[in-house]
Amino acid sequence: MAEPSSDQITELLHAWSRGEPQALDKLAPLVHKELHRVAHKYMRLQRPGHTLQTTALIHEAFLKLVKRPKKDWQSRAHFFGVAAQAMRHILVDYARHQQTAKRGHAFQMISLDEGAVISVERCSELVALDEAMNKLAEFDARKSRVVEMRFFAGLSFEEIAEVLGISPDTVMRDWRLAKAWLRRKLSNSEGVLSDG
Repeated sequence: MAEPSSDQITELLHAWSRGEPQALDKLAPLVHKELHRVAHKYMRLQRPGHTLQTTALIHEAFLKLVKRPKKDWQSRAHFFGVAAQAMRHILVDYARHQQTAKRGHAFQMISLDEGAVISVERCSELVALDEAMNKLAEFDARKSRVVEMRFFAGLSFEEIAEVLGISPDTVMRDWRLAKAWLRRKLSNSEGVLSDG
């Protein structure tokens, strides 16, 4: 079976936005496969024994998107940008829950390029990253969104540029500046970011 094109996914998203239920039936396996591919890439970077499984993350994020009251999808990239927000919220809620259940573990380096599939050992780092991203969003929401879409959804610079309506060069510049700002912010707390 051929890989779905970005245009095919965008057309199905538009049909779903118009209320055509059969579009969701066709769309679900296509976006699920892409979400799984992104999550799987990040899972390979994790140590064995992480407690949040790829499939559970994908299903929960997709359910949030399906239940979203306003479904005005502009494009494939827009959909995956919103999916990034959903994944971020799921992962941070999960990390906060795990943090309250297990305290006192040592911090490890975390790279923004590694992705955000989380193990119990990384819960504190993810919560610290989320708090730092919220502070970044207070004075530069676009840079925070760039990090969110790159880190939590694995979107390319070109896809992020499409969602935000800016050039890929601007996205790359925002990415570099946001990573540097977040590293400084997190180094002032207990968690730090490695180069990535």
